[in-house]
Amino acid sequence: MRRTTATSQAPHLLCHLTHGMGIPSIAIMLHELIKLLYHARCSNITIIRIGTSGGIGLEPGSVVITRQAVDACFKPEFEQIVLGKRVVRSTDLDKQLVQKLLQCSTDLSEFTTVVGNTMCTLDFYEGQGRLDGALCSYTEQDKQAYLRAAYAAGIRNIEMESSVFAAMCSECGLRAAVVCVTLLNRLDGDQILSPHDVLTEYQKRPQRLVGYFIKKSLGKA
Repeated sequence: MRRTTATSQAPHLLCHLTHGMGIPSIAIMLHELIKLLYHARCSNITIIRIGTSGGIGLEPGSVVITRQAVDACFKPEFEQIVLGKRVVRSTDLDKQLVQKLLQCSTDLSEFTTVVGNTMCTLDFYEGQGRLDGALCSYTEQDKQAYLRAAYAAGIRNIEMESSVFAAMCSECGLRAAVVCVTLLNRLDGDQILSPHDVLTEYQKRPQRLVGYFIKKSLGKA
């Protein structure tokens, strides 16, 4: 589940979009969305990406509000090649929005929510240290060492879109946040073992949190 919600005040506008997997897919969507918001003369915009992720050191079903998006080397930056040159952009997210979302989770008191860094990778298998891909040049011990180093660096989940999302929103001056539920603890394995009905409930958690945030922001909670 990969969704982005954009809201704008005065007058209130709510826009809900779905994008595909990975950085290229969400980057294309963001270019189109940001152009649309510009030509529509929207202001005071908040954009929130919600979705699923793999957790690190968290119980499945925990919700992570991203403090910073980091790359696979744990650096808070997004690198892109533009006209043959390396361009690096910051992946900081709005700190006040993070705290507001965390307070909303406290208000709801329905599930565990934490604030942590989110690692954004270019690949689902080797890029995330999985052992069950077509290629694997490392051991279980190597994987565990990497994931534990990630945890020590403040990383609490892994997905594939947050870095470009944070970088583009920051570059365009948009208030943004990332809220993802964890479907498994990667320290315990690479496979999702929860039943379908449990996963379905997990996937609704970011929606409930962001939905409550929107209603509270509009004075309707």
